[in-house]
Amino acid sequence: MREIYRKLEDGVLVRIEVDLDASALKKTSPWLFSVFIKYDAFNEEMNDYEEFLETKESLIIALEHGKKAKYAGMRVVDGWSELYFYAPSSKELDLIVSKMLGQTSYKHESNVVKDTKWNFYEVQLLPSELEFHHIQSEKIISLLEEEEDEINSPREVEHYAVFDTATQRDRFVDNAQKIGFEFKDEISTEEYDHGVVVVKVHMPTQEEVKKVVEELFAEIKKERGFYEGWSTILIEKEENI
Repeated sequence: MREIYRKLEDGVLVRIEVDLDASALKKTSPWLFSVFIKYDAFNEEMNDYEEFLETKESLIIALEHGKKAKYAGMRVVDGWSELYFYAPSSKELDLIVSKMLGQTSYKHESNVVKDTKWNFYEVQLLPSELEFHHIQSEKIISLLEEEEDEINSPREVEHYAVFDTATQRDRFVDNAQKIGFEFKDEISTEEYDHGVVVVKVHMPTQEEVKKVVEELFAEIKKERGFYEGWSTILIEKEENI
């Protein structure tokens, strides 16, 4: 499963696509193979955008054929699309890329290094726990927009958190109330008995949700808990009569 997200690195916006299933091959694929293509893969307004996507997917299929390599993800920085693969062997990979991209007009480079512990994947491609929640938030907001929700209308939003102990949960609730959240209910999951629902009235816009989630996430981590996401009601747009 692929996920796409963005983050700032030293003030530079980096757009990332990561294959979350790639790590299943961690024990058998110690070689990190990189392909750098001079192209902004997330700029959908470029005339040859669809052509690049076809080239990218064809390259992935060619490298994954016969389990030569596994696509791990892509980083787009300063107009370069950096594709990353993990492979059981470093042989033939560069040859495949040269044959495919050599027939195109794309400027490209490739490199292979050993990365037995998959450090690059875990540090540079995988989203952090907080970044993963921002990805999930964007999906929820997109669904609201598809349903023509008035996302600029404030409403009660439920946020969920779980903890190892009741003491951690109760301390979190006290701290959350100090920053504008209200206790709603206690919950439990298959893994955690001490969960809680807190609510706050705010707009489900990307900017507002990101701000609220980051604020609440910090309080949850103070008590070594885990954020489980958020949900809200749908407010449909009023039709003009």
